[in-house]
Amino acid sequence: MDALEARYRHLLDALAKAAPGRAPVLLAVSKTQPAGAVRALAALGQRAFGENYVQEALAKQRALADLALEWHLIGPLQSNKCREAARHFDWVQSVDRPKLPPLLDRERPAGRPPLNVLLQVNIDGEASKSGCAPEAVMALADQVAALPRLRLRGLMAIPAPHPEPERRRAAFARMRHLFETLRAAHPGCDTLSMGMSEDYPLALAEGATLVRVGSALFGPRPPKP
Repeated sequence: MDALEARYRHLLDALAKAAPGRAPVLLAVSKTQPAGAVRALAALGQRAFGENYVQEALAKQRALADLALEWHLIGPLQSNKCREAARHFDWVQSVDRPKLPPLLDRERPAGRPPLNVLLQVNIDGEASKSGCAPEAVMALADQVAALPRLRLRGLMAIPAPHPEPERRRAAFARMRHLFETLRAAHPGCDTLSMGMSEDYPLALAEGATLVRVGSALFGPRPPKP
């Protein structure tokens, strides 16, 4: 068993222990990782991969076109990238303002299933971070739900990396409450994306249904060229 497989098996076991009786989705965050690493992980059974940058993802998608993979855009989405995002991704987890849904809906090919959409929430109100304010979620959700080529699936958040675990858990708890409020109005929502390599057990304890894991799976990210 090589290092990648060992980390993957360990992570699957850890997810099962952290969320007994549930089946949280593991999203492998493959940003900055070469296509070969994605292919190796796919050979172990992983299907869902998350990318931050549209152009980097498109290059990997071309290199891995022979594989049936599910691609998630998890990085900030610029309006001029909506065309590529709508045409080449299965999920966009970073919709955070009213300008984006109509662009994604217009560019989603009619022959493909609706684009799965998560609303990114700036749950800690960080000035430097993307995401809508919690109080803006319901209006944005209603907008997405009304568009025929989009499918509203739920919420995503990246809480502030506070050194105190209980502070992070409190942010996850606020997201869980917001998700429950959203589901009351939109019962089809089934995805709460939160938790990364360093804090996914806390996120799972607060009801995360999808965790985004990169370094704990692939190892340290390669340095930027």
